[in-house]
Amino acid sequence: MISKPQSEAAPGGSGSSRNEPQWNGGREASQRELMRRIVFSPTFARSERLSSLLTYVCDMTLKGRAAEINEQKIGQHVFGRSQNYDSTIDGIVRTQASRLRQRLDRYFEQEGAEEPVRIVIPRGGYVPVFEPRTASAEAPPTAEPPAPQAAAAQTVPAHSRQGLPWALCAVLGMALVFLAAREYVQLRSVRDQVMPKHPLWSNVFLRDRPTLIAAADSGLVMFHNMSAQTLELDDYLQGDYRKPPPASVVFGPATPEKIWLANLANRRYTSFVDLEIIVSLQQRAQALQSKLQVRYTRDLRPNDLKSGNAILLGASEANPWMELFERNMNFVFRNDYKTNVFSVINRSPRDGEPGRWDSAPPDPLHRVYGLVAWVPNLSGDGSVLILEGTSMSGTEGAWDFVSDDSRLLPFLKRIERPDGTIPHFEVLLGTQNMNASAVRSTVLAWRTSN
Repeated sequence: MISKPQSEAAPGGSGSSRNEPQWNGGREASQRELMRRIVFSPTFARSERLSSLLTYVCDMTLKGRAAEINEQKIGQHVFGRSQNYDSTIDGIVRTQASRLRQRLDRYFEQEGAEEPVRIVIPRGGYVPVFEPRTASAEAPPTAEPPAPQAAAAQTVPAHSRQGLPWALCAVLGMALVFLAAREYVQLRSVRDQVMPKHPLWSNVFLRDRPTLIAAADSGLVMFHNMSAQTLELDDYLQGDYRKPPPASVVFGPATPEKIWLANLANRRYTSFVDLEIIVSLQQRAQALQSKLQVRYTRDLRPNDLKSGNAILLGASEANPWMELFERNMNFVFRNDYKTNVFSVINRSPRDGEPGRWDSAPPDPLHRVYGLVAWVPNLSGDGSVLILEGTSMSGTEGAWDFVSDDSRLLPFLKRIERPDGTIPHFEVLLGTQNMNASAVRSTVLAWRTSN
């Protein structure tokens, strides 16, 4: 199938209907759940490319960016083509879109036969449309013979006939209330029984207990850089570094600088990137009927990471609690304050992988790195989600990956166990620091563990 040029593609937007189910935050939530059901269905089980394509176009549409969907951008963002590749020669998008339409038809004919809404990608464009299934037309009611009605009316007293319309309205109202209640119960049943949970976030946020999140200590990062000292977790907990140093210790040419450095270490700073992440995570927790407890890194204690789930933000220099989990991780962050090189150590390199990735200021490409890790907590009865980077841009790149279903879901599908559950994992990402923000990252390496 040869698609029309981009200027002739079908306009963006998704179909809607007042009959479409409204749960989990409304139409958008139900449409996202439909997309996830399709991606994790047997029909799409071994089609990573088609899953990525469907997730990308649906995610863009549901974000209100359907007008940006075109062949060139799909080729770039989904299939790794260069920004200016020639789509008239390389027809991968058209080919995969045709296969995706066929695979969607198969899904809705088989395991998705009972879906109340289906996803259609009209030919000539790539914007998905969410179409409600049309119910079979009901047979019109048989008309009642007029004669018996007239006879019945004649036997009713005049004052009773005047109140009859009001009685009929009351009966009709009660019937509508009953039908609405029954439909609500049915929709709740569908939601609870057939809507799959998000493979990651439904494990991060649980209904029966809150998830703890620790914001990074950005003041500690400034302390590290100015003092050229590396603090272990024990030193961080004891807090001696926050006391004014004795006169014998010299950090700079002037004595007041020592006092200023201790004052800096006592401040409670965190980054705006962490703030944005916390706000987004709070919304996700509410959508899953869970709670998020926000704590400052300095206020944590080991017992906080022994029970339930937690989220840690920032690299070890901003969140020393990473030290407890790095012991069992493959990708470890190390900052050399003498050379000003921040590295990601690859403890067990696989074929084709380097032993380390370095991020340094003189790098003309401004390379930074981020890590998403889903690891067991200290007691093994819960898990910890780690989002860290060699800079704020690296942490932002890690968040961008884990918050973007068009990228996260295909990765989770790739590593899922035979029973459909997700193992603990680490995924290392490379990105670029552009004006203190991260551009789109790429997966450099990943690991899983039982």
